[in-house]
Amino acid sequence: MIKEQEAGMPTAEVCRRHGLSPASFYKFKAKYGGMNVSDNHRLKSLEDENAKLKRLLADTMLDNVVLKDLLGKELTTPNVRRAAARRAMRDHDISQRRACRLVGVDPKTVRRDQPPDNPEVREEMKAIASKRRAVGTQRHDHEPQEVGPGPFSWRVSDLLCNCDLVHAS
Repeated sequence: MIKEQEAGMPTAEVCRRHGLSPASFYKFKAKYGGMNVSDNHRLKSLEDENAKLKRLLADTMLDNVVLKDLLGKELTTPNVRRAAARRAMRDHDISQRRACRLVGVDPKTVRRDQPPDNPEVREEMKAIASKRRAVGTQRHDHEPQEVGPGPFSWRVSDLLCNCDLVHAS
């Protein structure tokens, strides 16, 4: 494209042919004007490497900030370490794996804090379940059928178990 313009084709014609505005063309020409194809590939690989190094630097700086926040706290027992990992996840919005690696605790032992309970939804589910007693369970007041439960009955049963309406078996 730049070679077409350097060969004598008007800039407006080159821009129309390639679907660019003149400002974009001149910006492109300023960046890649005197390069050949191998220089262009080398520039692209250097830009990719630079972006990767910037991400690594940002990750390391974030790890440093998290560790500075934990500085001075004695992380001697597993419970204290798990609490420190949860605090790091909450305060710095980092992943569980990363927080556990920084604190030195097994990720299988640390879980995010549970969301708060919603009593309004729980009461509404109890009311629906008391009106429709057979939702999600097999009915026993008729002859048993050979057909298994519906495709979503396990979800309803799980919801009812979570609301302490039925006991999990």
